This record gives sequence, C-alpha cells and structure tokens, in this order.
Amino acid sequence: MSNVVIVEAVRSAVGKRRGGLSHHLAPDLFADVLGGLVARAGIDSGVVEQVTGGCVSQVGQQSGNITRTAWLTAGLDQRTAASTIHAQCGSSQQAFTLAYGMVAGGVAEAAVAGGVESMSQVPMGSSTLPELGPARTPRYERLYEITSQFEAADRIAEAWGLTRPQLEEFAVLSQARAAAAIAEGRFASQIVPVEAPVAGEDGTIVGTGIVDTDEGPRPTTPEGLAGLRVNQKDRPGALHTAGTSSQISNGASALLLMTEERAGRLGLTPRARIVDSLMVGSDPVMLLTGPIPATRAILERNGLTLDDIDVVEINEAFSSVVLAWGHELKADFARVNVNGGAIALGHPLGATGGVLLTKALNELERTRGRYGLVTMCQGGGMGTGTIIERL
Repeated sequence: MSNVVIVEAVRSAVGKRRGGLSHHLAPDLFADVLGGLVARAGIDSGVVEQVTGGCVSQVGQQSGNITRTAWLTAGLDQRTAASTIHAQCGSSQQAFTLAYGMVAGGVAEAAVAGGVESMSQVPMGSSTLPELGPARTPRYERLYEITSQFEAADRIAEAWGLTRPQLEEFAVLSQARAAAAIAEGRFASQIVPVEAPVAGEDGTIVGTGIVDTDEGPRPTTPEGLAGLRVNQKDRPGALHTAGTSSQISNGASALLLMTEERAGRLGLTPRARIVDSLMVGSDPVMLLTGPIPATRAILERNGLTLDDIDVVEINEAFSSVVLAWGHELKADFARVNVNGGAIALGHPLGATGGVLLTKALNELERTRGRYGLVTMCQGGGMGTGTIIERL
C-alpha cells in the first residue's frame, strides 16, 4: 500500500447550543470548512477524487447526502464524488478511516474526510421516527438489554469504582485546559472563521457575525459541579451531570489526505503520515467502553505501546469513559486531552472525530511530538482508533 499523508486539517470553532453557529445551516457550515480546507491547501478542488463526511442526524437540512451538498455549496469541483457516513459519534473518524482506506488501496490518490453536525437545529434523536418502527426490535432485545448513553456512563463509573468527586475533578481539569489553550491561541491556526447568521430575541435574523473561537468553555469549580442535578434523576446512585458530560454543540471539520507521491507531484508538504485507522465492536450494553479495545487493537497491530504516544485525544462523552479507559490502559494524563475535551469544548456528533484529529495534529506540531492517537466511544457499542505520525 502507498503511504497516506495528511496535507491539511481544519475545523470550525465549536459553537455552543445557543451560540454563534446555532442559526447557520449545516450544509453551509460544512461548505465553509470544506472551502477553507481547499483554500489553505492551495489546490484545485478537482484534485480531490472522493469526499467522505460524517453526520449522525441525517434528517431535514442534514439529509440527502449532506457531504455532496456541502461540497457543491462551497463551489468546489462537481466531478468529485461524495458520501455521508453514519457511525454514531465516531462518524467523521470512520469517514476518515474509509478515506484513508481508499487512498491506501489505490481507489483514489486524494480524498477529503470530515463531518458536520448542527445539534441546535437538528437535535439528537431527530432521525428516530417511532411511527416508522423501532430502531431496536424485540428480537434485538432478546439478545441485549437496551441501555441509554446516560445509563451506560453511570454503569461504567460503577464498574470502575469511580466516585462523583472523581468525575467532577476530571471535568474541572478539562475546562481549565481548554480555557488555557484558547487564551494562548493554540487553536487559532486550525479554525476556519465562519460568517454566521445572528438572530434577535424573537428569532429573526438581524445580521451576521464571525465565529472563530470555541464557545463551550465556562468557569467551573468543584463546588459548582457538586450542586448540579444528575442526568438520571430517577436512577439510584446516578453520578453524571451536565457538568461531567459532553456539551450539545455545532461544528464541522475536514482533512485532506493524499498518497505521498501525489503530494510530491503537487509540490505539497505533508504534515503527518497515517500509521493506521480502525473501528472495532464492543459491549453494546455497557455501550461506551469501545475506546479500550480500539486502543489495544491499534497499538498491538502496529507494535506500539501507549508510552510511544505523545498526544492522545479521546472523546470526553462522559468523564467515566475517559477515566475507565485511562485506568485500563494505565495512561499518563499529562498526554491526554491536554487542551481540553468535549466536556469543555463540546461534541458536535458527526464532526467530532475530525475535530479531534485536527487538534491532535496541531498539538504534535506545537510540542514536536511524534505519534498521536485519537479514539472515541460510539453508540451501539463500538470504538474508533487512529494513529498519526508527525512529519
């Protein structure tokens, strides 16, 4: 197989639930980021043969192969093919894995991978329409107990002996790290500024504004978190709150992948080599433990250990997901989510994998590290894993 390299990686700022991106249509938001990627790479968009984009709630403005719609909305080459991937929270990372596979396997010499989600306008669960039948049938339920992500997060905390103060301590760390990263301008070069509609108090669009800074981080203290209501208020011993869970958000991401040879012919300087990328299945009842087997699998098949990894980005769906993973992998948290994660910055479902990959690449460059690992839990009991090597 050919060596596959990342030539460019960008993302939008992650907008909070009622923030600056909450009225920006998802196809337009994705178009802004795709257009920004092509412009920063300095290429003709016709060079790109395939685009894969993640999106979870594929209904309304996010329906109809939003990846193709966004590519065309950006005014990019109509000859480029596009497809939209749904793999729950790992959608854009799986889009990346598929794009990587196409380039490595010779199906395309250049591809773009990314994703988008506007959770403000297309709420989580919008594509579940009970009148059209259940997503999990009685036959499924005879095999597996149906649990929600909130139930699973608390069960993970219980299984690994995590207390509410421990979950909240991690959340405070995430917020502090994200605030510091923003204050130091660590994200500035990776964010494509977006001109988004601004609405008045009655919801009427009154103008536009530039969104170029992540909106999620907020002052957080252990005392403040201790006073929050638990997510599962009817569940005895529930532990997680909104403060120890990922935020509802809006955002988009995109990365440009090529064979090393194609990049050379175009005179482009690769930023990283893709070492490997995968997705594995895990316990569908515990639901969110996928990063544990995904990390083990990708390290083992590449002859690496976690000690070889300089930067880890693991999605902070809930505090317990990261802490249980850290316990099992014996992780050094000085290398994990060093610029904050989804608890502070937000989790725009279909875009998050690309956001994490972009963050990991930029942090490797900032610190001169060699290897970066990105891993995520996913609904249905799955986990993603990608390793990149800075060049």
